[in-house]
Amino acid sequence: MKTLLMIAFGIVLLYLPGKDLFEKDSSNTPVIESKKIGQVAIVVEDIEASGKLWAEVLGLDEPEAFVSVSHPERPTTFNGEVTHAEAKLAFLKLENLEIELIQPMGEGSTWQEFLDTHGEGIHHFAFWVEDKEGIAKKLSTMGMPTVQTGGWETGGYTYVDARDALGAIVELLENYE
Repeated sequence: MKTLLMIAFGIVLLYLPGKDLFEKDSSNTPVIESKKIGQVAIVVEDIEASGKLWAEVLGLDEPEAFVSVSHPERPTTFNGEVTHAEAKLAFLKLENLEIELIQPMGEGSTWQEFLDTHGEGIHHFAFWVEDKEGIAKKLSTMGMPTVQTGGWETGGYTYVDARDALGAIVELLENYE
């Protein structure tokens, strides 16, 4: 009987105001809540040739390449400095994600640095998020610094160098509309 009373008392304590029977451990709260990769980006030397080959392999229409320029309100920064680096971009839309092809144009970008150091290859994984600046700050405290930022009319991006910790660069994408 005494054991049953102790169990009942314990249950009552769990249900006191402010207590949650299945309270989550705050250390398990994810920094990036999205569980869906939006893009895989590949840095290439020749976007037209790469786009044509990817389209052939995947049975898609050849992607149209365009030059991405820095937005006046969200200029491109590389390692904390404003840069005028641009890139040609092309997107291949699949059912579950997008493949982004990036051809760097000029110095002063993580894309050109990657191409010079590693050659063509997977540059980053991108996640659509809310509050990319806040997430980038949290990742920075975990040893994953921001290396490049920029934006377009309705949104922005942040590249976080998580190569030492996670084995890849992570892009945080955010739409402001």
